[in-house]
Amino acid sequence: MNTWWNTSRTGSSPPWRPRFWEAGAALVLAMAASGLCFAQDNYEIQVYGSELVAPNNTMFELHSNYTFSGTSQTEGSFLPTQDSLHETVEITHGFTDYFETGLYIFTNYTPHYGYSWVGDHIRPRFSIPEKWHWPVGLSISNEIGYAKPQYAMNTWTWEIRPIIDKQMGRFYWSFNPAFDRSFQGPDVNKGFVFSPQGTATFNISKLVNVGVEYYSSLGSALGFDPFYDQSHQIFPVINLNFSPKWEFNIGPGWGLTSVGDHRDRFILKMILGRRFDW
Repeated sequence: MNTWWNTSRTGSSPPWRPRFWEAGAALVLAMAASGLCFAQDNYEIQVYGSELVAPNNTMFELHSNYTFSGTSQTEGSFLPTQDSLHETVEITHGFTDYFETGLYIFTNYTPHYGYSWVGDHIRPRFSIPEKWHWPVGLSISNEIGYAKPQYAMNTWTWEIRPIIDKQMGRFYWSFNPAFDRSFQGPDVNKGFVFSPQGTATFNISKLVNVGVEYYSSLGSALGFDPFYDQSHQIFPVINLNFSPKWEFNIGPGWGLTSVGDHRDRFILKMILGRRFDW
């Protein structure tokens, strides 16, 4: 759920004038089932906004990511990523103005290997309610789950994701200083790994929003890896606001280093979402 203005989930109009005390929502803990940065690698490439899905609403999202330039050979049990198509279904339901839960279903298609279920995640998230009028949006999510070893270096993982964001007129920014923990895989002994992500966007019009997204994995929170062992990705993106019920995000991404789960050098990603009010 890539929020590029804070009111997009509630159906109200975007704020075109700066509102200094406009803040959003949520200090969220995220339990993520990713191998290090698995969810943020090629399956669900997304910087989170603090705002939650409204109570009694459900958001259905399809994350589609295609790897144009990736690995071409198997590495142990890990399948090549070249020409892989990743389709992720995300279903998020809002329970209160401070709590939601998301479910992820990951799938993969790779030539010569066919289609496969990859894994599942569950993501409870808590937020500071918007009615508290904090100066920034604040939430925290916990995402935990499993990914098959053919597709993720670390199979059982947990991610804690604080989310801080702010809408400033037509300009919006979000920072996700995430911490990943592997329970099964080569990174178990690293403890928590620091994986900061962020985005900055600008509303060109009521329909079109443009921006850039950044994803990284810097190494153990107790001591970062050398730069050449870190993961860094950049995605210029376009967001389209068809209506308050719809979400659309698309952009190409480049890996700046060739290590870890971010070793794929060129990816095209797209997110299509629809909110339903029950």
